[in-house]
Amino acid sequence: MSTATQIVTDDLRRWIVAQAEAGCRPDDVLAAMKTSGWDEDVALEAMEETLRQRLDELGPRPVVPLLPAVPVPEPAAGGACELLLSDGHRVRLLTTMGLPRVVVFGGLLSDAECEALMALAAPRLVRSETVDNDTGGSEVNAARTSDGMFFERGEAPLIQAIEARIAELLHWPLDHGEGLQVLRYRPGAEYKPHHDYFDPAHAGTASILKRGGQRVGTLVMYLNTPEGGGATTFPDVGLEVAPVRGNAVFFSYDRAHASTKTLHGGAPVTAGEKWVATKWLREGVFA
Repeated sequence: MSTATQIVTDDLRRWIVAQAEAGCRPDDVLAAMKTSGWDEDVALEAMEETLRQRLDELGPRPVVPLLPAVPVPEPAAGGACELLLSDGHRVRLLTTMGLPRVVVFGGLLSDAECEALMALAAPRLVRSETVDNDTGGSEVNAARTSDGMFFERGEAPLIQAIEARIAELLHWPLDHGEGLQVLRYRPGAEYKPHHDYFDPAHAGTASILKRGGQRVGTLVMYLNTPEGGGATTFPDVGLEVAPVRGNAVFFSYDRAHASTKTLHGGAPVTAGEKWVATKWLREGVFA
């Protein structure tokens, strides 16, 4: 694409805004535009002008004080490399990190449980949505290119068993968790870097928090091992967690703030499919 024909369209402006509001870093957006053939100077000017206009549209952003830290889920390993749970399941601790607080578990789910969970979810998959922070509802977002569905908490014996295992593993009440979500990423699908907590500055957050309060932890369980790509990335600290069937990555955030360094994303799947099950944990009872 020659620079003489590079016209900044409304569609491109909407895409730039969507990436920014999904939490993508400017460097990543610029790299994506350059990969698509945009001249760097044109891309930079388009980004700066578009985001300046978007800020003008939104008006002054309310100043939100840094909230105090709250209790978060935490596996009580006590220095052990393997945990034996009450259902007889053994879970290995593969990696731990303090900031962000990340724990990678090995063998959280068995192969049979992964297969059964995918089979239960498959007939109900639809295009994934994200939370609309302005309204508290949900919407399809270009930053998330996957198919997904939610189980009601405890709706099937398999779901009950997995949720009980998570509650014991993370020392967090079962009723403080959202329903289990299953996602399928096809080749090329990804989830741009974002935070899982609800931004206190957004208008819709107060409505969202009426059900269980703020999110304080995330557990992503890998239901298969894709042929290529699909890592869970933490851009702020350069961490990538490979998607391996049965394994899981847990991270917590004791306040809704970027200082938790829990910005994360799902890297593009380059071959095959990636299936994950995600459990979000709340401050209080989620009902």
